[in-house]
Amino acid sequence: MTTATSDIRAVLIQTEAARLLLPNATISEVLSYAEPDPIDNAPDWLLGTIRWRGWRLPLVAFAPFSGQGPEQGSLGHKVVVLKTLGGQATMPYFALLSRGFPRLVTVSRDRMLDDAEGQALAPGVRAQVRFNDEPALVPDIDGIELALRGALAA
Repeated sequence: MTTATSDIRAVLIQTEAARLLLPNATISEVLSYAEPDPIDNAPDWLLGTIRWRGWRLPLVAFAPFSGQGPEQGSLGHKVVVLKTLGGQATMPYFALLSRGFPRLVTVSRDRMLDDAEGQALAPGVRAQVRFNDEPALVPDIDGIELALRGALAA
């Protein structure tokens, strides 16, 4: 039995509008949903902030961020704490709203296909893929982080 070296451990996160596929290494923790502290004049995709390990993390709803409709947290939702990629000490993490508990999967190149077919990608989406014959989006963590910085500075 051989294992392909291109296999990676990933996490499937279900949001209101799509399944998101992220490398497992970007996930720090999964929490039960609690009502976030509101942020004045925040865009609809920035639900507020949550407290986590001494940090105040911005909570992002992916569906409105990517223009795919409204999304609000409630009983049964989870909050996925993600590591940012920008290396800024002021915001090393942010949180993403999830419907239910994320699922750990193994991704190999032969089981994942580019599904964008020349289409323009929505904001916050780095790639549109087909994984195990189901559509999934690879979020643009850098783009989300940049939008968060702009929204929090306003």
